[in-house]
Amino acid sequence: MDKNRCGWCKGDTLYEKYHDQEWGVPVKDDALLFEFLVLETFQAGLSWITILKRRENFRVAFDHFDYKKIAKYPETKILDLLQDEGIIRNKLKVRATVTNAQAYIEIQKEFGSFSDYIWKFVNHKQIKNEVVNYKEAPANTPISDTISKDLKKRGFKFVGSTIIYAFMQATGMVNDHQLDCFRYTEV
Repeated sequence: MDKNRCGWCKGDTLYEKYHDQEWGVPVKDDALLFEFLVLETFQAGLSWITILKRRENFRVAFDHFDYKKIAKYPETKILDLLQDEGIIRNKLKVRATVTNAQAYIEIQKEFGSFSDYIWKFVNHKQIKNEVVNYKEAPANTPISDTISKDLKKRGFKFVGSTIIYAFMQATGMVNDHQLDCFRYTEV
């Protein structure tokens, strides 16, 4: 028997696997939170499936999303990334990833972890929305607006409210699975 899933992922096995195993699961690990932040940055203006299909390429190109290494990338590494056909070769996004890694480390110094910092915006617990149809889920919220403004103030790039809301969905800060989706009650 086929499981009922959110409408946005149906029909593509990679999308369905991501939906079934990752999307909306609360993430508290700083390394994985950084990975999602990088992927959401590169997703800006593109479809999420485009990023998912290149995720392993991103992982290799960006040293397994090791933000401590990325924060120290020399110009030669940045130029190499801009030639890497396996990723999205957007100069502003590549440079933003380095800047964001540096700012990420500063947040860790201030708050002990990025997880503690980001989850405080939702009082350290998942917001469970009641989405009937995925097309009705918000693109941003007052909370994502607040997080976006705070991250920008701290020097982050490509962290607009819509990108941050997608990050919140991906990392389980909000549960936007459709009410009839089998994952709604599981995450």
